[in-house]
Amino acid sequence: MADLVPRLRDRTLLMTATPANLPDIDAFTRPYWDAAAEGHLLLRRCVACERAHHYPREFCPHCWSEDVRWESASGRATLYTWSVVHRNDLPPFGERVPYVAAVVDLAEGPRMMTEVVGVPDGDLRIGMELEVAFRPEGPEGPEGPEGPEGREGREGPDGQVTVPVFGPPRSPGSQG
Repeated sequence: MADLVPRLRDRTLLMTATPANLPDIDAFTRPYWDAAAEGHLLLRRCVACERAHHYPREFCPHCWSEDVRWESASGRATLYTWSVVHRNDLPPFGERVPYVAAVVDLAEGPRMMTEVVGVPDGDLRIGMELEVAFRPEGPEGPEGPEGPEGREGREGPDGQVTVPVFGPPRSPGSQG
């Protein structure tokens, strides 16, 4: 720990094994990321209190029960809040600006931090309907938004992971 202090004082960055834009995937969260790679959004639902939650945890954040199960989400959401990011000095996010960082209310109840894609900044409105889409992310940044037709990107030798993003509904009644 003592050797970290001089590094932080001279403003050098510590390197990690996982690129900053990619999630750390472990055995517990693997089903979530595998489902995303197949174009499905998963949530956890508590058997004891029946509330859904996101981000996946091994226990319920509402009642602390460990009796939680995976559940498919509809992929529908409404926009709760957002911020258009015009400057981000952290690689690779600086190459994406501007982008819309957002919190959405999933139809099943939980809120989820995400990115909104495919909606002009001036058209963003609290409560607007959104639908999940999936974007492969590599160590160097996004590979482009993916709808239901192009869901590649399981974490593989190239380090690619598929992440959920939200955009305008593709068609009435469609699911992510």
